[in-house]
Amino acid sequence: MSDLSRWPALVLTAGLGTRLQPLSTVRAKAALPVAGEALVLRILRSLRAAGISRVVLNLHHRADTITREVGDGSALGLSVRYSWETAVLGSAGGPARALPLLEADRFLIVNGDTLANVDLDALATQHVDTAALVTMAVVDADPRYNAILADEHGIVSGFRKSTPDAFETTGRCHFIGVQAANAAAFAGVSPDAPSETVHGRYPALIAQRHGSLRVMRTTAEFFDIGTPRDYLDTALTLSAREGRRPDRGEGCEVADDAMLTETILWNHVRIGAAASLTRCVVADGVTVPAGSRHVECSLVMRDNELVVSRF
Repeated sequence: MSDLSRWPALVLTAGLGTRLQPLSTVRAKAALPVAGEALVLRILRSLRAAGISRVVLNLHHRADTITREVGDGSALGLSVRYSWETAVLGSAGGPARALPLLEADRFLIVNGDTLANVDLDALATQHVDTAALVTMAVVDADPRYNAILADEHGIVSGFRKSTPDAFETTGRCHFIGVQAANAAAFAGVSPDAPSETVHGRYPALIAQRHGSLRVMRTTAEFFDIGTPRDYLDTALTLSAREGRRPDRGEGCEVADDAMLTETILWNHVRIGAAASLTRCVVADGVTVPAGSRHVECSLVMRDNELVVSRF
């Protein structure tokens, strides 16, 4: 088995969170509260539990909301460094920029907008044993996600966009946000220009050497935080599983006769008298007027005005 104490991890947290708007205008996706703590803290705790001690986070959009939660990582028993991106460098450019901070030939890459209980030791071990440049943790194909084409040995031959006919044949799977990689996988990738893995670097690796890109099939549980609805569903599921009420942040004031059903409140939220919210996410600093009713929506403040967006 691999000694994960020797492996650093790169957590990708620089994204703009476009699909998560308007919530992502207030906090970076990785800083969203999920059943009592920020998503990024859940990810970092899982890495520490697996034996990881060194982590790099890449930063761009609303970086302050992430660094405020993580700091230097010492509270989690981790050493955390930050790779700053003045423009979002993407899934290939981000790792290329972070390589000098990772200081390792092999490392894990973990998406900062998903949760998956992948066996990291098994992933690292397979990666080393097969001499792959990249090993991606995958589950059986789901038509909501782009497909990876891989043979019975886990060797990847290509990628396909999510379409109704993309899942008619066997051997297809989808990525769940955790991978092992060699630094050589990003050799020649500019650390200063945006570039992508699936839509650029990884097909090039496949063309260069058969077997350089592989998958590890797993039955790991996978939660996506891509959209406001995904986020709410994930947070409510984990809250129920862990015996918590839905998140209610610091400094919230809720009228005694207000009705909150499957609703998440961030920090310093005020809910007026007789207001009713069902399956909503209320962002930092929002005031919900008395008597108002909202169902399945995100609420944020913009220019001192309440903005309500349906899921």
